[in-house]
Amino acid sequence: MRKFKRVLLKLSGEAFQGGRSYGISPQECLRIAGEIKSIYLKGVEIALVVGGGNIFRGFPRSEDFKMDRTVADYMGMLATVLNGLALQDALEKSGVDTRVLTAIQMHQIAEPYIRRRAIRHLEKRRVVIFVSGTGNPYFTTDTAASLRAMEIKADVLLKGTKVDGVYTSDPLKDKKAKLFKKISYIEVLNKRLKIMDSTAITLCMENNLPIIVFNINKNGNLKKIIEGKNIGTVIT
Repeated sequence: MRKFKRVLLKLSGEAFQGGRSYGISPQECLRIAGEIKSIYLKGVEIALVVGGGNIFRGFPRSEDFKMDRTVADYMGMLATVLNGLALQDALEKSGVDTRVLTAIQMHQIAEPYIRRRAIRHLEKRRVVIFVSGTGNPYFTTDTAASLRAMEIKADVLLKGTKVDGVYTSDPLKDKKAKLFKKISYIEVLNKRLKIMDSTAITLCMENNLPIIVFNINKNGNLKKIIEGKNIGTVIT
């Protein structure tokens, strides 16, 4: 039994690190691939948007390193391609047919992003990995996830994180932080809860796309969500 037919899963670059301080852990890629395969076998059509923070964290905040914002953002987009290719390799090693679609054209590496092509891949039971964000600077991969979810008509946007959902404050720093099981888009924006950037949240709100924030590091969580179990936080 499944609750959703088509989902978009957003993974940050940190999801690929495993126990490392930076870079890509092949073991973690294979673990994530196993989680994705568990819902793929249930007949779910799956698209992913991946971040690149494990390789390059975008616009530097330090005054000692004044890199142009546009250059930094493009470097971040290229970092997402590395993660997307690593995940593709892990998924195909797991027996899952996969396609990588990029918003920045690089024909030898990935297919260019075309909306109808992406939907056709999903209909043909291929997992689609979107890389290079939106292809534009000043937009985060969270915004790219919201945009792609809308374009492919996903039933839900799943945001995989390292915590169990949306909290009143950072649970890794504040032991008194409380978990929301359900919260509205407006509350997330008004309380300035740093789950996704405000552009991404607003885009989902305007198009009535539910978001589920959950812990991707706990094996089985993804499958439980698809089965309709009460995992993580629902933003609606």
